[in-house]
Amino acid sequence: DQPEIIFLGTGTSEGIPRVSCLTNPHNTCTVCSKAALPGNRNRRLNTSLLLCLPKPYGGKCNILIDAGKFFYHSALRWFPTYGIRTIDAVIITHSHADAIGGLDDLRDWTNNIQPSIPIYTAQRDFEVMKKTHYYLVDTSGILPGAAVSTLQFNIIRDEPFIVHDVEFTPLPVWHGRGYCSFGYRFGNVCYISDVSEIPEETYPFLENCDILILDALRPDRSSSTHFGLPRALEEMRKIKPKRTLFTGMMHLMDHEKTNEELMKLREMEGMDVQLSYDGLRLPVIL
Repeated sequence: DQPEIIFLGTGTSEGIPRVSCLTNPHNTCTVCSKAALPGNRNRRLNTSLLLCLPKPYGGKCNILIDAGKFFYHSALRWFPTYGIRTIDAVIITHSHADAIGGLDDLRDWTNNIQPSIPIYTAQRDFEVMKKTHYYLVDTSGILPGAAVSTLQFNIIRDEPFIVHDVEFTPLPVWHGRGYCSFGYRFGNVCYISDVSEIPEETYPFLENCDILILDALRPDRSSSTHFGLPRALEEMRKIKPKRTLFTGMMHLMDHEKTNEELMKLREMEGMDVQLSYDGLRLPVIL
């Protein structure tokens, strides 16, 4: 009977396990081998988060952050498990395939469960969708009887906006040189899934954060578009949240081994920090 978040995906655009690892006759990738086993927490699909809000008279209001190209597989796994039926809104972080590639799959909801789904996106990402999902943006060319997602596009800016009585504050960050992506703050949760640099003007919006969910691609270093674990830990120390969960991990990050190492930070520095995993469910305060 309280709001909660569900991690629908915690991996990269490629997903884990990688087919290239599993089909390699000299496969030495232990993470992908583990991820191929049912229930293993190294199995990670495209990064995505679901905020579930209890309704006053029963049921849930479900706000999805990103619907990437593996969204269908995430929904197939976790929606029945957690009793999720509707998608009451989708909020977009950026317009890469791992964030918007699943918009077409929303047709199952708008054809069979609900009449439409509102999409909240920045203008720059909407311009991309006009090209990648032109038939969803402009439905005038759809033939009668054709089944496509019925979406209502809402343009957001660098200022707070309300979705189903919840205030979302955009957190502008760099996702590679010159490419702006949005993280979001709702309540005392800060979610930044794709980031290579946090601008100084964004840090004030991260203060007094209870739960920080932050990009951490690989264990050794950052890439041109993502924080690696060392940089993510630096940012965590700067932001000082009560709890940190990393997301967006590639196949070089073993869930159990990395979490064992992160547990040492709790002993040495009092930091509550772990890797997230697909299906993780947490109560939150809004």
